[in-house]
Amino acid sequence: MSYGIHINGRPFEDEPRAGQCLRTYLRERGWFGVKKGCDAGDCGACTVHVDGEPVHSCLYPAVRAEGRAVTTVEGLADEDGELHPVQQKFLDAQGFQCGFCTAGYLMTTAALDAEQLADLPRAFKGNICRCTGYRAIEDAVRGVRHTEEPDAGRAVGRNLGAPAGPQVVTGTARYTFDLDVPGLLHMKLLRSPHPHARIVAIDTAAALRVPGVHLVLTHHDAPERLYSTARHEHPTEDPDDTRLLDDTVRYIGQRVAAVVADSEAAAEEGCRRIEVTYEQLPYVTDPEEAMAPGAPVVHDKGPESRIARPENNVVGEVHGEIGSVEEGFASADVVYEETFRTQRVQHASLETHGAVAWYETGEDGEERLTVRSSTQTPFLTRRALCALFDLELKQVRVLAGRVGGGFGGKQEMIVEDIVALAVMRLRRPVKLEYTRAEQFYGATTRHPFTIGVRAGARSDGTLTALQVRVVSNTGAYGNHGPAVMFHSVGESMAVYRAPHKKVNAYSVYTNSVPAGAFRGYGLGQVVFAVESVMDELARRTGVDPLVFRELNIIGPGEHMISPGGEEEDLEIASYGLDQCLQVVRDAIAEYGGGPGSPAGSGSGSGPGDDVPDGWLVGQGTGMSMIATGPPGGHFADATVKLLQDGTYDIAVGTAEFGNGTTTVHKQITAGALSTTVDRIAIRQSDTDVVRHDTGAFGSAGTVVAGKAVMKAADALAVQLLDFAAEYLGAAAPGECRLTADAVECAGRVVSLKELFQAARTAGRELSADGHWGGSPRSVAFNAQWFRLAVDPGTGEIRILRSVHAADAGKVMNPMQCRGQVEGGVAQALGATLFENVRLDERGEVTTAAFRRYRLPQYADVPRTEVHFMETSDAIGPLGAKSMSESPFNPVAPAFANALRDATGIRFTELPLTRDRVWLALHEAGKG
Repeated sequence: MSYGIHINGRPFEDEPRAGQCLRTYLRERGWFGVKKGCDAGDCGACTVHVDGEPVHSCLYPAVRAEGRAVTTVEGLADEDGELHPVQQKFLDAQGFQCGFCTAGYLMTTAALDAEQLADLPRAFKGNICRCTGYRAIEDAVRGVRHTEEPDAGRAVGRNLGAPAGPQVVTGTARYTFDLDVPGLLHMKLLRSPHPHARIVAIDTAAALRVPGVHLVLTHHDAPERLYSTARHEHPTEDPDDTRLLDDTVRYIGQRVAAVVADSEAAAEEGCRRIEVTYEQLPYVTDPEEAMAPGAPVVHDKGPESRIARPENNVVGEVHGEIGSVEEGFASADVVYEETFRTQRVQHASLETHGAVAWYETGEDGEERLTVRSSTQTPFLTRRALCALFDLELKQVRVLAGRVGGGFGGKQEMIVEDIVALAVMRLRRPVKLEYTRAEQFYGATTRHPFTIGVRAGARSDGTLTALQVRVVSNTGAYGNHGPAVMFHSVGESMAVYRAPHKKVNAYSVYTNSVPAGAFRGYGLGQVVFAVESVMDELARRTGVDPLVFRELNIIGPGEHMISPGGEEEDLEIASYGLDQCLQVVRDAIAEYGGGPGSPAGSGSGSGPGDDVPDGWLVGQGTGMSMIATGPPGGHFADATVKLLQDGTYDIAVGTAEFGNGTTTVHKQITAGALSTTVDRIAIRQSDTDVVRHDTGAFGSAGTVVAGKAVMKAADALAVQLLDFAAEYLGAAAPGECRLTADAVECAGRVVSLKELFQAARTAGRELSADGHWGGSPRSVAFNAQWFRLAVDPGTGEIRILRSVHAADAGKVMNPMQCRGQVEGGVAQALGATLFENVRLDERGEVTTAAFRRYRLPQYADVPRTEVHFMETSDAIGPLGAKSMSESPFNPVAPAFANALRDATGIRFTELPLTRDRVWLALHEAGKG
């Protein structure tokens, strides 16, 4: 008897391999809309229908599908290509950002009946979105439309849909591994079981005898050169402390060897058969202990690695004082001091880290290495690979498909180096795709911080002194460690005026999983502490918390000074913090509060509250300032040109992973050229077809790459008008104007197609370049306000209302920018309430699965009210500022301040889990 499965109406007779899940079976047959997100049925990205019923295909044995009809997202549309109503709704509402989870949501939604649609929190228990904050998904399900139709010359400020939207909802958008590579080999990694050890011997003979194994790589095969996995425009910002494969391992989970085979199963078996002899070394997992005399040294390296004090495990440090904090405390009426702690948080991008690489022949006939990677930094990764392997830039091509989430975690070179080495050895294509577990113990996390804050104020609420001591645990490697530490004590302190400030900050090595770039880049950790202290000072001086902030915040035109040093290229090019605080004041006023109200005035039910008897009610505010772009230069080059068919082409390097830069770049270009976005194509994230771009990080997609695009588009508009005036014999270009598909000059019209041909005949190309170096930089402001209720008997917390005020300058796309804010708030709530990468006493990660590491789900996230301020930035393109990172930062302190208001207890450690809240209430006699 023959085997048979009908997939999207087509019969497939290939019998599954033993134990193969349906997800893998489908993807191997080209149905790439089925995504791999968690390996365990936790995220829902792989949802398909089997005989009309939704199932998680990663848990569903492929053999069970025999004789059944399987529908993937590609099969939802009808035979004529007409979108399924659910697909159309998600497109109209733009119910996605990176889109990696979208196929799963579509398949789940399409199977919901009326009863299930009425209870979406229950219906979506099996689906996770890391990007949107869920409001956009709910709007899509409910049929709320947000997207607008293109309108020539009126693109900026409109809710124009993402260019890749149709591909996302049909499952045809191509992410990193959504391609068929002939002859592909698979890589698996052997990882260290010890927190600190030296490899004495490694025997690969048995692994090489496994059928299908082609190659085993160890430290004997790795270049001696040290580098950093962190990617910055200037590599010297990061310590060179990493070797591709090292003979010393420094944390549990560090890669020891790589096995390349015909299948993942053979590669895994090869890893199991490698015999490694270790000499175990002393280890340290606490950063304070790591700095103490006599502690085990994690990295015994010389000054060429740029480690501040390797003998004390200090990879970087900053010390500074403005004025005299002791004088400031002596002049204060109230001094408050407290220590705060923040935990490790995983980025939890649904698309895990991975790369596939091969050799190809370029147009010049030269063979070169091609790496397709889930990366935020294709150009910097190419540069790093060339430096590591002594290659010229022309010998390496790095490209990114659509990236399934980043949040800073993919501003690293974690997989590309080992994959490239294997391809160079075998001359065959090789793929490495992290499992979800590897994402927890083999990638990076947010830096855990300990923050000691001491602050003083006069009785009228005027700050006299602010002192901060920060210890950041960077883990076993220093990628991003010094930069995150330095940034954490920058804007968090500079936003407040105080005549006396002092900072001591340390980034410290420990034998634990490395930390890296994460949304907010250190500010979220220190803002939690500083904003909590400001709230406490306000209470102790009897000054309303909003008034207290208004008395002490930096004003427009003032210099931003922190003890770590003034950043000369940073300025307030537009100011909306006062408006942000007014939004919060208006929300408080609805509950009878206002300036001068006593601390704790949020207690008691208010309008719209649905609070059970006996619950405690409170409200709280947090605010933050962030630079719109990183220091030291962040470069972008763009080209905009007219094409033969009268449409336009943008070439820009920024990667798209739900940050929305593709949409904004097209909107900027459409506005400059008086056309519509559907007449503009865009090429990006490929070192072969676009010019240099530092990368999609540091909130630079709009304010840096967008400005480069704007400069190119503006220059092309001038070219078009000049050439049209010359071609039509108009007196001056000023008599000409651009329309969607033509140029009008003094009553005469020439189509863009004709203009292109005329330019070609004249030997000219209508094309213009734009460049922006990321300096000077401006700042964005955000304020968050929560009203919540707490059950003193159980520690349960309910968010009654969430309000966010965002100073984003000129908002390019309100729908999209609102999504960035909502997603940032949702991710920050996860870090505030329950997300925690836990380590045991040896530094081993014990939460290496979504079911052990709780992510915010649909039922956990409130529908945040988002307000944009009326500002226009003097530096950003068309007045825009960044808004991808900054919404994260004020959420934790706002929540903690509301919890303090409700309970009278100052919580100083994240996450604010239910058991932690209950225990504190119980110990205080309030439970």
